Amino acid sequence: MSNIKILWADDEIDLLKPHIIFLTGKGYDVDTVTNGRDAIDALETARYDLVILDENMPGISGLEALQRIKIAQPAVPVIMITKSEEENIMNQAIGSSIADYLIKPVNPMQILLSIKKNLHGEALVAQKATVDYRQEFINITSRINSATTIDDWYEIYTSLVRWEITLAATDTGMYNMLVTQRREANSAFAKFVRRNYERWHVAGEPHPLRSDEIFKTAVLPLLDNGEKVCFVVIDNFRLDQWRTIQPAVSNLFNVEKEQLYTALLPTTTQYARNAIFSGLLPAKIKRLYPDLWIEQGDDDGKNIYEAPLVQTFFDRYRRRVHYSYNKIADVDSGEKLVRNIDRLNDFQLNVVVLNFVDMLSHTRTESKMIRELAGSDAAYRDLTESWFRNSYALDLFRGMAARGFKIVLTTDHGTIMVDNPIKIIGDKNTNTNLRYKLGKSLSYNPRQVYEITRPDKVGLPSPNVSSTYVFAMNNDFFAYPNNYNHYVQYYGGTFQHGGISMEEMLVPLVTLTPR
Repeated sequence: MSNIKILWADDEIDLLKPHIIFLTGKGYDVDTVTNGRDAIDALETARYDLVILDENMPGISGLEALQRIKIAQPAVPVIMITKSEEENIMNQAIGSSIADYLIKPVNPMQILLSIKKNLHGEALVAQKATVDYRQEFINITSRINSATTIDDWYEIYTSLVRWEITLAATDTGMYNMLVTQRREANSAFAKFVRRNYERWHVAGEPHPLRSDEIFKTAVLPLLDNGEKVCFVVIDNFRLDQWRTIQPAVSNLFNVEKEQLYTALLPTTTQYARNAIFSGLLPAKIKRLYPDLWIEQGDDDGKNIYEAPLVQTFFDRYRRRVHYSYNKIADVDSGEKLVRNIDRLNDFQLNVVVLNFVDMLSHTRTESKMIRELAGSDAAYRDLTESWFRNSYALDLFRGMAARGFKIVLTTDHGTIMVDNPIKIIGDKNTNTNLRYKLGKSLSYNPRQVYEITRPDKVGLPSPNVSSTYVFAMNNDFFAYPNNYNHYVQYYGGTFQHGGISMEEMLVPLVTLTPR
């Protein structure tokens, strides 16, 4: 701390000697000047870590000095002290990005607190996070080992996401410990799913809220209550990404309800998202609406019938709902919807699908540059936040808030960074997804996967009588023995979905009310 230098500018500096002695005793090196001009000159000749600036000084005022200091040394935090309680002065100071604003008289502990917050805040946060996570580590491990219900896993995953965001933002050695704990949790979660997934599809048995129940549970009651609703699906969107954009959303909306639900397997658009819009399990979609179901080998897109699937839902529930369907696959379509935002008022329900996060995930696999930009979960979150704040997405939410729409925000599935290849053999008709395989003659180690040999028992369609679904778990991904090294090098460290992990299956469902 002895290297930290502070410049204090105040025309009554002699009266502040007790404060300066106090700070010197705490290990700070404090230089003093009596006016704004001398403060600016001092900053031109020496390096300071922080400036304390009186607002009312002769000559150059504190606000004028602040402006010049910010131009000359924009990174140096400035604490402004003033006798005035005028809101205009406060607004100008805050608008100039001051570090803190204190009203005289101030005591030495107030000054020390502000200095610690601005110069040592990150280190203190990291220290506190380290201590707290060490204590919480044992508690989370105990909860992982004793988890018996999906609600237990919702709580565990929520805790892990909270610590993931906290530790990723601090310079501690705890993050690697968290990664290890999250892997252990995913391993236990995969075993839990293997034991229970088939039972969740038995009529009358308790089960988690599933993809096919979202419309009935979260959307229909709002419509029946006469609400104007926007149902927003951000494709491939995880709980940690929701936490990242939540502050921006909370400026516009109050969070009326937040929960997790369990995405269907396979955790892909064709199955999970089509189930959301139809309110049906995939096998039933194929049986009742064969024209709206796309088989694995078909060339058509897997989500081209989402709008008519929504109509089938309302038809079955005998509701006459005037709705729009809007798929935003690029910047142009997003900006076009923002420009024409008033047309949403013509509908009681507006379904909006935002594909950016999913495209980011796929592009990261193919692009070395995007891999570098999103080289970790933290970087992946940062890119998601940057997109949301600086694109049509936030404008779209602003427009919905201004027009009084409630938003039901969710996703069809999440994604996980994979790094452990496991071998599988399939024929030429086997699908290409790296987290699940569907085929007739699959060869694999059954202890490494979750296999479903009776798809009808879990609401999955069977292209053939002997069709089997095989799911990767944890951070695994499937690789063929031929060209194995290429698969490992090309796909290791990429974000994938379709399999079993907390990140893919335990996804957010949030109801937002305009402020």
